[in-house]
Amino acid sequence: MTAADPRVLPFILASASPRRRALLAQAGIAPEAIITPDVDERPRKGELPRAYALRLALEKARSVAARAGNTPVLAADTVVACGRRILPKAEAAEEVERCLRLLSGRRHQVLTALVLMNAGESAKSRVVVTRVAFKVLNPSEIADYLKSGEGIGKAGGYAVQGRAEAFVRFINGSYSNVVGLPLYQTLSLLGRIWNSE
Repeated sequence: MTAADPRVLPFILASASPRRRALLAQAGIAPEAIITPDVDERPRKGELPRAYALRLALEKARSVAARAGNTPVLAADTVVACGRRILPKAEAAEEVERCLRLLSGRRHQVLTALVLMNAGESAKSRVVVTRVAFKVLNPSEIADYLKSGEGIGKAGGYAVQGRAEAFVRFINGSYSNVVGLPLYQTLSLLGRIWNSE
């Protein structure tokens, strides 16, 4: 192991997101295993963004904890919300375009629910909220972003760590939260594991 290698800690990351793995590595840590949870991510009728994010993070943690034995499980779910409206994880260019048109010139919230589940203990959870404001986007900016393909698979149809950072007028809160994992709060939640090593 070199000084640049992340420290492997005894927890399982319940996520398929490469961005979450990269953010943890950036903070100098890595899970001992990664398991993709199997949950239905569709919002329920009338479900508000905060409740939706927390429900999904809990369901992801439970899904993986059933296979984890005594190893703690960390799960997260990130939601982009405009008011009470939950924006989709864009699966096609048309969805990216709809999201960008909605977010253009407006403020929105990025919420990440974190859940740490350990065998025999109650789950610990946090919901982190970051407020983001986009500039007014002109049609050519939207068209260029669509051509890049960067928004596909991203909550709210954009990746702040890429070209979309140029759309941001300001961010109030955790930048890493907008990428997909609020590092300060995540490391605080994992602190019990970290300190026991």
